[in-house]
Amino acid sequence: MYPLRPGLQSCKHSGALHYNRSMRPLITNMKEIAAIALGTWIAYAPAMAQSTASPADARAVPGMAERMAACTACHGKEGRATADGYYPRIAGKPESYLLHQLQSFRDGQRRYPMMNYLLANLSDDYLQQIAAFFADQHPPYPPPVTTEASATVLERGRQLVTTGRPAQRIPACAACHGDGLAGVAPGIPGLLGLPRDYINAQLGAWRNGERKAKAPDCMGEIARTLSPEDINAASSWLAAQPVPPDYRPAAAPAKPLPAQCGSMGPALSKPGTMGAIP
Repeated sequence: MYPLRPGLQSCKHSGALHYNRSMRPLITNMKEIAAIALGTWIAYAPAMAQSTASPADARAVPGMAERMAACTACHGKEGRATADGYYPRIAGKPESYLLHQLQSFRDGQRRYPMMNYLLANLSDDYLQQIAAFFADQHPPYPPPVTTEASATVLERGRQLVTTGRPAQRIPACAACHGDGLAGVAPGIPGLLGLPRDYINAQLGAWRNGERKAKAPDCMGEIARTLSPEDINAASSWLAAQPVPPDYRPAAAPAKPLPAQCGSMGPALSKPGTMGAIP
């Protein structure tokens, strides 16, 4: 859904962020993948045109798993991610979150050539179907990859993720993504089970203004308060955590968000308003 951005991957050996380093090839033949993907879209074009946008209908569309071959070629079977650390897990993410990311790639608000190309001509109805399909997938998570980060770096990351840094007005990741870091519907994704390099890249992209979310962009504001060392520590700790068996996004926030977040919609975007929502 959102592969590693060029120039933002981290150095696996030193733990430092290298914003100017070129990304190594992600796949051996991008043209081959693009051809397969286009063939998949074209083969199912009649069914796509007849489908509606409602989530219930989207989940009932015959052959949806076969249509998603273009997605699973990079994101792994059922969207469970692959071991290379470049393509994240999209299975089980909140449906509205997935839909917004697909629309952002299609409309050029998020930039990754393969995603922009594949989604360029797809309708909102079909993007809704894709989002609904992957939101319903819950394959098991693999164990975390062994980390090379030091105990000091991991402790710094744990504190940022679980308690934040109140003196600098940096909220904990858990304050928005949930105590279990599993995400919150409709628009906040889970943070566990993601590769360290991918988390580094996304936080770096937000910090540099290359990735944006619906206004008010709470992630952009928070990421700009983080140093590269903070980002490396948080991503190292997150990637080292095992994922519990019952890892699913919460249906609603358990407590008010620490900042306004446009991805949660008007009713949930203002801090201090969530306690009254049933």
